[in-house]
Amino acid sequence: MILEQLIGEFENEVKSTRKLLQAVPEKDLSYRPSEISWTMGELAQHIATIYYWYVGTLTQDVYDMAADSLQRGDTNDIKATLELFESNVEKARAALNSLTEQKLLDNWTMKVGDKVVLGPMPRGIVSRGFLFSHIYHHRGEMIVYLRATGNKVPGMYGPTYEDSVKA
Repeated sequence: MILEQLIGEFENEVKSTRKLLQAVPEKDLSYRPSEISWTMGELAQHIATIYYWYVGTLTQDVYDMAADSLQRGDTNDIKATLELFESNVEKARAALNSLTEQKLLDNWTMKVGDKVVLGPMPRGIVSRGFLFSHIYHHRGEMIVYLRATGNKVPGMYGPTYEDSVKA
């Protein structure tokens, strides 16, 4: 039952993430709100990359980020980031659909080399926190970036503020 709900949420939220990434204009990819912040292009690419992490999180009991590699492309090319997103969504979908309710209860650990950075904890909790909520957090940041640069924010859960003011 929980797995079915996670799959439903995943499919719904992929649509929202796609809308948001499609709203990122090439002209503002180098925008950075502060010297310690990512550029808009780096943030967009990070959002697309999180979907890649579904595979290691959902199919491996110990995910070593240092042993994994992903060709990401140029952060100043939103088309490349959108392609990365679509490719990673397909991989994430396959990993999610390979799960069982029991695997959600199994412990999972993330390492970077020999250092444990997350876990061990049940995979279902990791799925919600490290994957789903992580994406939502960065999507919120992207909305701030878009508004700060004068760009339109797409409605993901109904009309945006700007849409409701126009109506």
